[in-house]
Amino acid sequence: MGQEPVYAVGLDVGSTRTRMVVCGIEERLRLLGCAVVESAGWSKGSIADQRAVSESVLAAIEEAERTAGVSVESAVVGMGGPSMRGASGRGVVELGYPREIQQRDINRVRDRAARVQLQEDRMVLQLFPQDFVVDEHPGHRDPRGATAARLELNVHLVTASVREHNALVGAVNQAHLVVEETVFEPQAAWYAAVQPEERRDGVALVDIGADSTSLVVYYNEAMCLASGVRVCANHFTSDLARGLSIGPAEAEQVKLEYGCANAEDSFENICVELPGPEGRAPRQAPKRHVDLILEARAREMFQLVRGELARVGMEKSLLGGIFLSGGGAKLAEILEVAADELGCQSRFGIAVGIDDWPASMDGPEWCTVAGLAMYSAKLKEQAERQRAAVGWLNRIL
Repeated sequence: MGQEPVYAVGLDVGSTRTRMVVCGIEERLRLLGCAVVESAGWSKGSIADQRAVSESVLAAIEEAERTAGVSVESAVVGMGGPSMRGASGRGVVELGYPREIQQRDINRVRDRAARVQLQEDRMVLQLFPQDFVVDEHPGHRDPRGATAARLELNVHLVTASVREHNALVGAVNQAHLVVEETVFEPQAAWYAAVQPEERRDGVALVDIGADSTSLVVYYNEAMCLASGVRVCANHFTSDLARGLSIGPAEAEQVKLEYGCANAEDSFENICVELPGPEGRAPRQAPKRHVDLILEARAREMFQLVRGELARVGMEKSLLGGIFLSGGGAKLAEILEVAADELGCQSRFGIAVGIDDWPASMDGPEWCTVAGLAMYSAKLKEQAERQRAAVGWLNRIL
């Protein structure tokens, strides 16, 4: 009798688009199906109508199941938005006397590091170990087997709003989907786009969403920073709407069709046609004017990112460069502005490591959901190893 197929599913519930990726776990991860639908029920990056969000998730599930030809029951869900925060933490365990450090000691010090005092309505979403300190000697990646009387662990914590987390999980559950785990969205995008050989150098990933921009920074494979900046993709749109005296929908259309984050090569004599009400003659605006508006906001965003990098001393240490993900990263020549403001190489976050991934999905907007599916595969493989270990022990007994 054949083994039951195992599926890895990622769900990215954004404020403008909801995306889902379904993969089969074989020798390698293979894409089976995907979906992208319009989102509803969001307001300024927060859930305002849980039922509407759930309906968007259900529509994505139905489309993904149709394209994949399979039925899905659970998924790893991404979480982002302006409510996300990063914080440093530390755990300490006194071993009592010098002895060999074992796995149970690692587990204890991780638990201690996660027990931080948080404000009301805050929870620890994820914990990322940085390094272990063995008898006041820092820099250990894996202290098991070492002899010590004291063990410490430095960590970086990603915290979230309890209310926002519960609302998101509730909306997904209402769509009859089990949440395997919730993952910080820039972390998922980093997991999909940054290769293991690139993770040893300083690397940052900036996820530009419609209502929030978040980033993660790594050095020597350890997370140094999880943070956010106050400029997001909708700010570009609202700037155009005010500068050109048009509606938000028209401004979004102009941004995507004609906009460029770098006005250096724009000319005054080239005009773009501004969409307007039916029955009226369309207006025109110099393309350089459009690009200057967008460039000013793009430079402000990356200056804020540079300020976040400076907080952890990484403003000149991104040897691996910076990756851009999210739908807001699709603005023309935004990579050039990022490289200029941050003084490092820049590139789009493109998902790597999933077989049968089509070229049409090689965009920064698909990076996060691909990483979520990879997280799901990782959880399934860990669970399978644990079951195999328990089964082996039972056979011996």
